[in-house]
Amino acid sequence: MAANTAGDRLEERWRNILAAHARALGEIDRALHPYGLGASDFEVLDLLVTARPREGERCRVQDLAGRVHLSQSALSRLLARLERDRLVERSVCAEDRRGVYVTLTRKGRDLYGEVLPVQRAALARALGE
Repeated sequence: MAANTAGDRLEERWRNILAAHARALGEIDRALHPYGLGASDFEVLDLLVTARPREGERCRVQDLAGRVHLSQSALSRLLARLERDRLVERSVCAEDRRGVYVTLTRKGRDLYGEVLPVQRAALARALGE
């Protein structure tokens, strides 16, 4: 019986984590919608800024894939949309033709700077801070 109770507590903790995650994503999505971004879009822009802080530096898609919580195909579609909106640019790696680089454009960096406080405020609201 004790194992069942421990399992129940573990399951409850897991459901609480999932609920907090869903609340945070929903809050961020609503806050960023007027800017044409969603939570996953912002996450990729944020990773590009923090992984490669200087303008013009590139990040491999493979490195992004290991840090975002999206499937490879979902990340590819997201990057295609961000590229279509001229927020990022993709290029093939000269050393390894299988590799693809992603670079934040000036427009992407400017939009990121504009929405960063909006995202952080939404995140604080969602997490009750």
